Amino acid sequence: MAQLPGEGAGSPARVLVVGLGVTGRAVRDVLLARGAAVTTVDERASDADVADPGAVDPAAFDLVVTSPGWPPHHPLLAAAGAAGVPVWSEVELAWRLRVDRARGEGPAPWLVVTGTNGKTTTVGMLSSILTAAGHRAPAVGNVGTPVLHAATDPDVDVLAVELSSFQLHFTTSMAAHAAAILNVAPDHLDWHGGMDAYVADKARVYHRAVLACVYDAADPRLERLVADADVEEGARAVGFTRGAPRPGELGVVDGILVDRAFHLPFDAPGRQGSAAELATLDDLAHLAGPTGAVAPHVVANALAAAALARAWGVPAAAVRDGLRAFPAGAHRSVVVREVDEVAYVDDSKATNAHAAAASLAAYPPGTVVWLAGGLAKGARFEDLVAARADRLRAVVLIGVDASPWADALARHAPAIPVVRVDPTDTGTVMTRAVDAARRLARPGDTVLLAPASASMDQFVSYADRGDRFAQAVRALVPGGGTEHAES
Repeated sequence: MAQLPGEGAGSPARVLVVGLGVTGRAVRDVLLARGAAVTTVDERASDADVADPGAVDPAAFDLVVTSPGWPPHHPLLAAAGAAGVPVWSEVELAWRLRVDRARGEGPAPWLVVTGTNGKTTTVGMLSSILTAAGHRAPAVGNVGTPVLHAATDPDVDVLAVELSSFQLHFTTSMAAHAAAILNVAPDHLDWHGGMDAYVADKARVYHRAVLACVYDAADPRLERLVADADVEEGARAVGFTRGAPRPGELGVVDGILVDRAFHLPFDAPGRQGSAAELATLDDLAHLAGPTGAVAPHVVANALAAAALARAWGVPAAAVRDGLRAFPAGAHRSVVVREVDEVAYVDDSKATNAHAAAASLAAYPPGTVVWLAGGLAKGARFEDLVAARADRLRAVVLIGVDASPWADALARHAPAIPVVRVDPTDTGTVMTRAVDAARRLARPGDTVLLAPASASMDQFVSYADRGDRFAQAVRALVPGGGTEHAES
């Protein structure tokens, strides 16, 4: 296990842990067990050593480990950098402290997923595929379980790691065995300071990749990121496509997910003209929406997960078995209920325009009553509305400030009916939104909660928003009315 900065014979490392949520507590506990002298700072955590970040001199420490929610321009982190004190993410710490596997084959390899949308689904599929192949392979990172716990567990065989751009910003030495960027669209630009910085942080996932850099072959920007990546010799660029794959790619042929990248050794005769069958679209049928079709972004996620698993040598049958076993995630295009021939779908996880566009694309034209709105974080929605206006029957707007959506709809979908839900009573906002959507929907339609925004203006989290939507839908009585009013 590598030494920490300032750690020597009889001299513990002095570490400042910034942020005391799930990540910060994992960092604190592991460092204390190692014998480090740990100080924690967090304005909102009652058990933090220091509440006021301004009262901390980072120059008094050998190392700062920061939680993802703290932006690099925060005065405390900026002061640490100015003082020459290393600032690491929990991911960087996990990479440095990873332990050998119990069976004696060195540390568990990391298969890493990032992207603006689809990360959690993809890393869950990846973990399921690896598990089907007989490996202990937890889904960790931004999915909720700290990477540090898995990296320091000798019984873990391989890690399926989801990383956000926040986590990647302060991660410099990680060398993933295989890494994927699913997509890149504007998000968290206030944290990063602009789109270029956001993309640059995403691209860190490819740095020093050992086996493969996986990317959406339809996105030239991702292809450039792969081409520009500083990888280990022999690492391969592997694209995935929803259509027929070229040599070196994974894709779909006649409803079959196929591999033309890892199916045969490089020097095998007939390699260029052959492929390995991995799974079928029917193996993803349990993830289909109310139309019965598997959404294109779900197929893309499955292909990316398969590419990462295949890069590590997982057999084709495990891809099929893992995808079949993967459950639909909460608040990700979940059909809550059908009432009066109208489906009600919870995709509260669609917290930005890119995710909402993918969600809307899964439905036929003119059949969606869209529940949208929330905390925009400075984002605009003109491109989203222009691209998906054809899917809409009507729109119900929630959120404290509906103007970004209202402006985009007025400009790009002026004929679409729009109902604005009064935001003043947040306790009943979702009941009133569902009631409004029900009045606008027709048999065969879908009422889709895909807000394209964060939830914190009116809800505790996107999960709370989705739960309240589901509660309101379950209160609907066929033929009209509700069973009770939400308090």
